[in-house]
Amino acid sequence: MHTIPRARASLVSSLSGFKPAHSSALGPFIARQFSISANHRSSDSISKIPPPPPARWITDLRDRVGKCIIFGCSNQQVSRSAEVLRALAVEWKDLLAGSEGFLTGGRRGLDSQKIAWGEMDRFGHVNNVNYFRYAESARVNWITNFSVHVDPAHREQWAELMSPKAIGLIMRSLKSDFKFPMVYPDKISVYHKLRSKPGGEPAPSAFMLDCIVLSHQHRRIAARLEEDIVVYDYRSAKKTSMPDFMVDLFARTYKMQQEEMVRARTRIWDLVRTVEALEKETWDCENAVEDLGSAGKAS
Repeated sequence: MHTIPRARASLVSSLSGFKPAHSSALGPFIARQFSISANHRSSDSISKIPPPPPARWITDLRDRVGKCIIFGCSNQQVSRSAEVLRALAVEWKDLLAGSEGFLTGGRRGLDSQKIAWGEMDRFGHVNNVNYFRYAESARVNWITNFSVHVDPAHREQWAELMSPKAIGLIMRSLKSDFKFPMVYPDKISVYHKLRSKPGGEPAPSAFMLDCIVLSHQHRRIAARLEEDIVVYDYRSAKKTSMPDFMVDLFARTYKMQQEEMVRARTRIWDLVRTVEALEKETWDCENAVEDLGSAGKAS
């Protein structure tokens, strides 16, 4: 039996908020809710995009590590378990968003914004209209990031896109898909990404943006939005082709999105492999015995 109660207690106490469920509740379904297949283990080139992780990979990995801890871990296994749990606690936002190609950090959207109590309605959850406001603020930050930090040579032109002066952007349609109701207190992070790489001749006169609203409390996507945006010439009062500076930078941005998707998914599947190895070394093996601590000794 692999039992290091003291090391196990030290690990659990160092991870605030982590409460592994009892092993009876962590049956084969939780332990094998998803597993990296032989195809995933193949040495795919980094240029290829790995498959997406399942929707609940964060909570699933946390619970699976919890079951390993319940069955007892050596000092080395404790260290590996701590690394996985630390990654889930620290990297969850970048990995969750990045696995879908959303770029995080800097001024690319809204980062860790607190929900105001007044944003809730009489039904006790954040009113749906606020999600559109979150997306709007994040979209302005997304454009501003290009203007200030990425392409200052065209700073004025990027700024004009958000005004009715010359070439601007008009929202043609905005659709939302609400996943679950958020409540106060919580924090949100909101990110945008280009749905496709701009191309063609002449340049397109519209583009699609996907947007996600992340709940920090639940570490899940609370809402998805789809934005159909038209490039509009206010001087001639009609839509127009996307300016060259936009086409070039959007093409580079789309490439960065694909690269981030590869990085994030690769990292997630590496965590999955680590957890699978821990399972095989602790409870998913012959002669595995649950570590009941002092209760087991008393019996």
